[in-house]
Amino acid sequence: MLVTPIRGLRPAPQRAEEVVAPPYDVLNTAEARVRADGRPNSFLHISKPEIDLPEGTDPYDPAVYSKGAENLQRLIEDGVLMREEKPCYYIYRLRWEEHVQTGLVFGSSVAAYDINRVRKHEFTRPVKEDDRVRQITALNAQTGPVLLTYRADDAVKAIIDEAAAGAPAYDLTADDGIGHTLWVLDDDAKIEQLNQIFDATDALYIADGHHRSASASRVAKENSNESAQYFLSVAFAHDEMKILDYNRVVRDLNGLSADELLANTAAAFDLEMSAEAVRPAKPTQFGMYVNGQWYRLDVHSERVPADDPVASLDVSLLHSNLIEPLLGISDPRRDDRIDFVGGMRGLGELEKRVDSGEMEVAFSLYPTTMEALMDVADANEVMPPKSTWFEPKLADGLVSHVLD
Repeated sequence: MLVTPIRGLRPAPQRAEEVVAPPYDVLNTAEARVRADGRPNSFLHISKPEIDLPEGTDPYDPAVYSKGAENLQRLIEDGVLMREEKPCYYIYRLRWEEHVQTGLVFGSSVAAYDINRVRKHEFTRPVKEDDRVRQITALNAQTGPVLLTYRADDAVKAIIDEAAAGAPAYDLTADDGIGHTLWVLDDDAKIEQLNQIFDATDALYIADGHHRSASASRVAKENSNESAQYFLSVAFAHDEMKILDYNRVVRDLNGLSADELLANTAAAFDLEMSAEAVRPAKPTQFGMYVNGQWYRLDVHSERVPADDPVASLDVSLLHSNLIEPLLGISDPRRDDRIDFVGGMRGLGELEKRVDSGEMEVAFSLYPTTMEALMDVADANEVMPPKSTWFEPKLADGLVSHVLD
């Protein structure tokens, strides 16, 4: 089966607000200490357990994983977390400002992942995979869900809408303003219907969580338990997900003056000066902020490949037509002259980074579309680094997957 219901480990009634926490990978250790201060049941004590060890502890120290397992066991023994009696699907709704998206929590097949039926679009780093393997093994559970998408399906939507019309298990707003609502779907007929719908689906697509899924695959090869053959996932229809812009700032102009940069840019782009910050209105359009001035850039149409899902991405077009040939940055993964600014911070953050003198030029981009992401994954290709910024973020701690 491509997906399976799971016996979720989740907060007991009335305890969810004590437990729910941001994803482990959006906070550093210092930020996690602050967020967990005075909250002994915060899931950060499990996902970032170094906060309970002396400052300066290496987050990859074996003691960190042991502490996470100890903290998880404490929450179970104290009745803060409880285990579902039977395998279920869960309906999960996220609310952020005016945006709402509603999806499903389930286990995704490792075997399907291994044959690329759960499709990828990013490379992974061994050190981050190793960290997740050690964390899953120590806890004997997967606590960080993989964010997936699937092509919108009316039958799935009908089941979700019907279940979400009932009373939720939890409905809360976290301290970052994001709303999280969870329903338990334990109706056997609906579970079987979802099993069949998804098993007939060509593929699921990883939106965020490539290291978590890769580590789950490694753990499954060493753990014969049936539950270990599936990894914790939250999946939303592709037309409900929200990708924000992922913008670029560059430290210097590679020896060019601002006027020379503008003159050279005209070889590949139509330039127009703007009296206000430029938020691109369509693909192949960019904003550039240099020397206190915004410009609107439209890449020449002949520069957009028609049949290459990676080269035609906006992040690729900006890189291949400007950032590499003019600013001399060939490998944005390793070159410290370039930095990336998520759309949550707004265009004002780009101006701030340049006006402060820290950076010389900034670029605003149109958000990558879900269709483009799926096209890249279907082609078995890899997206450039920092191509997508998903909001709102999933919570850690609402549902975990025990490997027994």
